[in-house]
Parts: sequence; structure tokens; C-alpha cells
Amino acid sequence: MTYSAADTPVWLALFIAFFILVGAGLALIGAIGFARLPTFYERIHAPTLSTSWGTGGIMTASILFFSVAGGRLIVHEVLIGVFITVTTPVTLMLLARAALYRDRFEKNPDVPLRSGQVEP
Repeated sequence: MTYSAADTPVWLALFIAFFILVGAGLALIGAIGFARLPTFYERIHAPTLSTSWGTGGIMTASILFFSVAGGRLIVHEVLIGVFITVTTPVTLMLLARAALYRDRFEKNPDVPLRSGQVEP
């Protein structure tokens, strides 16, 4: 069954467009932060929240469109959203811990201090 986007009611199209724009905007903010922040440790924070929330916005728009197009509730996108929400922060945390371990082992002066540690 094919469904034309032109058959979507205007109020629903506006709602879907809103979620797509919010999701894309959040993903763009994360990408800009990833590219612009100066150090690895600062840079690694940018994509975590913005990517997760951006994925949520795009996923919501997709669920709305395909549920209306299919005439029934379609929630396949939730699995993608759960996967991204779980894997992105865990992956970035592992990358940060590996970089921190490497920098402390190499005695890099730009390494963030341990909690409670004072700068010499």
C-alpha cells in the first residue's frame, strides 16, 4: 500500500514538520558542538544529549506519519530510539574513560583532575 504525503491533513503535516525540525535542530547543535569544542573531553559531551533528543523528535515524526499512512499504530521506530538512547551514552562514556586512562598513563597535562584532587 502506498500513501502519498500530499494526502496527510495539514494539521498533522505541521505537527510532523515541527518534530522533524526540532529533531534535526538538536542533531545539528550536537554536530556543531562536536566540531567546535576545543578538547576531546569537552567535545564528547555535545553529541550525547542532543543526538538522543534529536532522535526522539525524528522518531516521533516518523511514528505519526507512518501510523496515519498505515491506518494503524506503527511503533517500529521505538526500537531504533531505544537502541540509540542506550548505545550512544555508553559508547561515549567508554571512549572518554579510554582517553582518560591513556592521558593519565602518558601524564598529559591537559587531563581533567580526579574528583577531590587539587591541582599541584
